Amino acid sequence: MERVNKMVAEKPVVIFSKTTCCMSHTVKTLLCDFGVNPAVYELDEIPTGRDIEQALARLGCNPAVPAVFIGGELVGGANEIMSLHLNRSLKPMLKRAGALWV
Repeated sequence: MERVNKMVAEKPVVIFSKTTCCMSHTVKTLLCDFGVNPAVYELDEIPTGRDIEQALARLGCNPAVPAVFIGGELVGGANEIMSLHLNRSLKPMLKRAGALWV
């Protein structure tokens, strides 16, 4: 858990993902299209990925990926990100976190 907290403190937007997850790809594409430069951790490509995935599950991420943190806070997965986008709350949240400048 401490490792996850340290990782999410490094950048305004952090995404925990898997290279084979289509919903992770969708979330990464959406945020990058906004101009956000998130820190992306592909859990299937890093040695501690399994431990991080278990920590994310303990935080309430179900499924564990994608898990999106904005401003150090867990926002959720694809459903939450898409809901925020559709109700026009995502961009203001990204601006407040310092991930967007305009």
